[in-house]
Amino acid sequence: MVEVLVTGGAGFIGSNFVRHALAVHADWHVTTLDKLTYAGRRENLHDVMDHARHTFVHGDICDAQVSAPLVERASIVVHFAAETHVDRSIMGAAEFIKTDIEGTFVLLEAARRAQGLQRFVQISTDEVYGSVPDGASRETDELKPRNPYAASKAGADRLAYSYWATYGVAVVVTRASNNYGPYQFPEKVIPLFVTNAIDDIPVPLYGDGRNVRDWLHVRDHCRAIDLILDRGVAGEVYNIGGGNEVMNVDLTHQILDVVGKSRSLIKAVADRPGHDRRYCLDTTKLRALGWMPQVSFTDGLRDTIAWYRENEWWWRPIKENDPQFRSYYKAQYEIRQ
Repeated sequence: MVEVLVTGGAGFIGSNFVRHALAVHADWHVTTLDKLTYAGRRENLHDVMDHARHTFVHGDICDAQVSAPLVERASIVVHFAAETHVDRSIMGAAEFIKTDIEGTFVLLEAARRAQGLQRFVQISTDEVYGSVPDGASRETDELKPRNPYAASKAGADRLAYSYWATYGVAVVVTRASNNYGPYQFPEKVIPLFVTNAIDDIPVPLYGDGRNVRDWLHVRDHCRAIDLILDRGVAGEVYNIGGGNEVMNVDLTHQILDVVGKSRSLIKAVADRPGHDRRYCLDTTKLRALGWMPQVSFTDGLRDTIAWYRENEWWWRPIKENDPQFRSYYKAQYEIRQ
């Protein structure tokens, strides 16, 4: 049995990867390590929590007593655990530095001691490249992170690479574009706008709404990571992009149209500081391994909206009963006009 450790496996992308791994690899035993902060939830793994080939460990990657033994007995580590929201990093960067950089350091230290570790996948982001006015970011481009979240991921990204270069740890770094799909915490733009629209609550659109993002369905992301585990080369970086560039205002229109609500729900709010105008990834390197996205953005967005319609049990308690979410939402969208 192949021992696979997934850090942050109770988060959005991590939980989808755990589900993918258990469905596709009958010879994998998956251990999920998650601190269960606000966006890491047991509910994200409700259908696989008791799976015979799955073990859940509640713990912090920064706690070496908990995380190091899990790394040292794993054959594969897929490291998702991170603070991930740009807005929250602007409000307070300390937790991002601690989790994203210090936590990654703790895992890498364990990885260099591990005897049977075959692959360590560092999950990074396209945001490390900074704003891209034209063209597409290649893996060899300069990193120019422009907010604390992106900077923390760039630091972890390069720290992981250094453990390959210095110690020979079999690190691969992936940089993905914006993900969407089921189980995404409703502070992120698609689930926030979908669930607001369902309840006829205004959808808060930053600035002029003309910022561009490339959207990648989380299932395509999981397939890409799986392929990189099989065919990727240690010490390399692989971009993972959906090839779906959409302006935020157009995305908002699409969501409202599919939900069946008026565009009058759009509420302009002051733009976030340092809001990157555009991200775009060149995925030639990954496609050469045999990957290409399978979920069209039109179908993926419709399926995602349908999932949130059908799973109010999952998101409604967060939006209606979680005081931390309410406090964040008020500070981000109601006070800041």
